[in-house]
Amino acid sequence: MIKKIIKYLLLFLLFATFVWTVYFFYSKSNKPPEIVKTLSPTVSTIIQKTVATGAVVPRREIFMKSKVSGIVEKVMVLAGDHIKAGDVIARVKIIPNMVEMNNAESRVNQARINNENAKIDFERNSPLLKEGVITKTEMQQYDLRVKTSGEELESAQNNLMLIKEGVTKRAGTTTNTLIRSTISGMVLDVPVKEGNSVIESNTFNEGTTIASVADMGEMIFEGKVDESEVGKIKTGMNLVLTVGAIEDEKFEALLEYISPKGLIENGAIQFQVRASIKNRPGQFLRAGYSANADIILASKDSVLGIPEAALLFSHDSSFVEVETTPGKFDKRYISTGISDGITIEVKEGLQKDDKFKMPELKEDVPKS
Repeated sequence: MIKKIIKYLLLFLLFATFVWTVYFFYSKSNKPPEIVKTLSPTVSTIIQKTVATGAVVPRREIFMKSKVSGIVEKVMVLAGDHIKAGDVIARVKIIPNMVEMNNAESRVNQARINNENAKIDFERNSPLLKEGVITKTEMQQYDLRVKTSGEELESAQNNLMLIKEGVTKRAGTTTNTLIRSTISGMVLDVPVKEGNSVIESNTFNEGTTIASVADMGEMIFEGKVDESEVGKIKTGMNLVLTVGAIEDEKFEALLEYISPKGLIENGAIQFQVRASIKNRPGQFLRAGYSANADIILASKDSVLGIPEAALLFSHDSSFVEVETTPGKFDKRYISTGISDGITIEVKEGLQKDDKFKMPELKEDVPKS
């Protein structure tokens, strides 16, 4: 009995295996045909370009420095104000150095004593000249001492006044305590506040910046280009600027400078470029706007183009798979021209009515 059960079970398994095999081959033979996407060449305008990243800045931005050391007593301007050359930006109160002031006061006292002594000698010898006891030449020496000592006294007084107040009697209203703008334009920044200490600008120190002023009517683009692209550009090329803060607007610019020396940034060599921006009436560009500049390297209108992703390569040649009959494709080698990274020019090998296979782009599936 058990042998019969085992026999029938084996026969059932054999029959099930046969049925599954027949079904498998049947499903394989009836697999739906692969759907192939085909495209035809299109007449396109292809613009080959490179991109420089940077910012919009004024051509002339001047930093106003303090000519004296002291405390900012009054700030007369705010960022965004329009000022003219010569306008007062701030007033600095001088805090004199005690050692220098003590020496200056001592010099004044000595000069005053010498001057008074010279006057006494002059007055004492004046009657002697009338009586003929001394000559005119001797009297001239006493007169010279009076004038020289008077000049020394005035110089010492001016020096003391300059140390204490930053101005002299001879200078009149001219003073270093008033910081004036050297150009006309807009105040971009006032980094100091009333009460801040400032250092004078001299040979050994650039001094404290009181304010930065720029002519906002002449803006330029400053950016950087990778070393792989810098050899393709030259001065005089047209640029199209895209400013991040101003949507849906493009600005024209003209490349006017390419740095002869590259700088290493994040492991790559970058070359600085500068371009003048063509201002639009009524359009205000703020200093520091980030911008991207499309530098047009080459442009062709009304040329035959195909998606660059459709290209296949064999050694140094490129080809596409052209449909000869429905569902059948043959290799066809083509000659290509400029590319914008998406569309590439076809010089030879394809006609407008040809259909070529467009490979499907495989998306990367993230690993779990």
